[in-house]
Amino acid sequence: KEKLSSCQPFVLSTILFFTHYLTKEPDMKVGFVQNDPEFGKIENNREHVVRVLSGQSADLFVLPELFTTGYQFVSRAEALGLAETIPDGVTTKALLALAKTINSHIVAGIAEREGDAVYNSAIIVGPNGYIGKYRKAHLFDTEKEIFVPGNTPFEVFDLGFARVGIMICFDWRFPETARTLALKGADIIAHPANLVLTHCPQAMITRCLENGVFIVTADRVGCEERIPGHPLKFMGQSQVVTPFGEVLYRASLTEEETHVVEVDIGLAREKYLNPNNHIFQDRREDLYGLK
Repeated sequence: KEKLSSCQPFVLSTILFFTHYLTKEPDMKVGFVQNDPEFGKIENNREHVVRVLSGQSADLFVLPELFTTGYQFVSRAEALGLAETIPDGVTTKALLALAKTINSHIVAGIAEREGDAVYNSAIIVGPNGYIGKYRKAHLFDTEKEIFVPGNTPFEVFDLGFARVGIMICFDWRFPETARTLALKGADIIAHPANLVLTHCPQAMITRCLENGVFIVTADRVGCEERIPGHPLKFMGQSQVVTPFGEVLYRASLTEEETHVVEVDIGLAREKYLNPNNHIFQDRREDLYGLK
């Protein structure tokens, strides 16, 4: 009896393992575009990405933050002049057409104009039309001089084959972002970014482990120094990370790149670490005292 009892955790974990693979969701494909936009050349930057994706196939593509405009605005007025409305702006319409053509869903970061306000936003579109948007909640450094802080909730979009949440670049630094999306049911977090903080790619491994989700980070490469004395070097390394913290693919530091990988979405729906530990049910909200 003692021997059987000591084997129970192993037996139960084995059952969970085989149950997952016998009932697993079909594999799906996710991808990213890593680009090097020329500042202010919206049409050129947009058409470049459209050309790149026209020959690709995936269920979900993630594009970088501010993928059409570039990043380093010198003033809010400049950003407002380059920003577009959502969902009736040219870029949203172009991505809607692309999504229908390639039968894919696309998350893309753009500068959004609403009246006199400009937001650092991301849209999500699919073959059947416009789905929604998210406005960046946590503005980084001088972004606070350019953009209005986001006022949209951390929403999870049910695409049928997967539930997708969105965070933008510096949102990653706040663990509440990914945790909120995961608690709301996200399988995948789409992460458009313009990264300059070099520890982000490794930190995404932790975010995935903490929350049992996939994260697709789409970053850019290249440099901008539109403000003298304030050069920005973007670090690339777009990547796809699994709920177990495995980096399925990481792009280069310097080159434009598009990559697609297959993922088993069922891995994001199994929150048990073992028969006795569930990453959400084991939380001690009674002790955290968070505000």
